Amino acid sequence: MRELYIKQKVFSLRGKFTVKDQQEKDIYYVEGSFMQVPKTFSIMNTKREEVALITKKVFSFLPKFLVEVNGRKVLTIKKEFSFLKARYTIDAAGIEVHGNWWDMNFEVLQHGKIVGKVGKEWFTWGDSYKVQIIDEEMETIIIALVVAIDCVKADQAAASTASTI
Repeated sequence: MRELYIKQKVFSLRGKFTVKDQQEKDIYYVEGSFMQVPKTFSIMNTKREEVALITKKVFSFLPKFLVEVNGRKVLTIKKEFSFLKARYTIDAAGIEVHGNWWDMNFEVLQHGKIVGKVGKEWFTWGDSYKVQIIDEEMETIIIALVVAIDCVKADQAAASTASTI
């Protein structure tokens, strides 16, 4: 089992942050597009090669985020029509998320088998997550999933703030 840590910088306009291992060594680099349509987040390995891409679909009735890993679409996070509370679904072949993924405490399953666990780290400056990788072949997908969910949450928070102004 491998443990990785995602800590976002609170005041980063571009959405730049790193994914570190237990020795605090950078494993992945995440960079969000700034003032660009469509909004994207690129996840790169230590050689700065893109291994995953998260894209917010622009021409969609409700918000939709596509996640590609190594050039192929692996999952979609989309907002469902709801009158009371925002509801999102994660659509992925063979991949399920169990637990409270909105509060970042969940397990990732592939064909019913746990391949990763995610937990929010409390009492930290900015959002920090501990990601336990049980199946190392799923590492990039799990990291992309965590970044995508966080992107959805940030998008929802921005929409909520804009609607109250």
